Amino acid sequence: MIALKPTKGHLLVAEPSIIGDVSFNRSVVLLADHSDKGSVGFILNKILDFTLKDLIPEIEGDFKVYNGGPVEQDNLYFIHKIPDLIPDSIEIAHGIYWGGNFEVVMDLISKELIDDTQIKFFLGYSGWDANQLDDELNSHSWVVTVSEDNKDLLEKPYNSFWKDKMLELGGEYMLWSNSPENPTYN
Repeated sequence: MIALKPTKGHLLVAEPSIIGDVSFNRSVVLLADHSDKGSVGFILNKILDFTLKDLIPEIEGDFKVYNGGPVEQDNLYFIHKIPDLIPDSIEIAHGIYWGGNFEVVMDLISKELIDDTQIKFFLGYSGWDANQLDDELNSHSWVVTVSEDNKDLLEKPYNSFWKDKMLELGGEYMLWSNSPENPTYN
């Protein structure tokens, strides 16, 4: 398998070797930005125990909130696939966007014009300083993969996303796909 270089829009799949890492164990991270100055991403498969309504009571709807990463966990972020409805969105990769006008998002939710297949909310983000992600890749903490269809990223089942990526990677990764999340349970 040829190692990919991290690029905006690629996925970081946690290597089984980082078991025990509270933030990133079995994580799949979407890189929202990557440059020589650093990287920003959102963990796509770590759901939290509350909804958007718990954070913003005036919002109707049961939008799930995910743990985007260990940085700035008191800030709300979102990615989506509806830039035509949300002004000021930043394209991450073809079909997937980051942020935009949150007042418009609240209005779209209140009018039931968007649902959780179109937008995903996060508390916090994952961030790496310049060269930090490269160091983690060199120490085999992550595998860089390409998402086949970015628009489907928001609909992937969070509880099997990492396992699905392990199966997709094949080879020795397939062995890890059925291992317990906590190896002491084995």
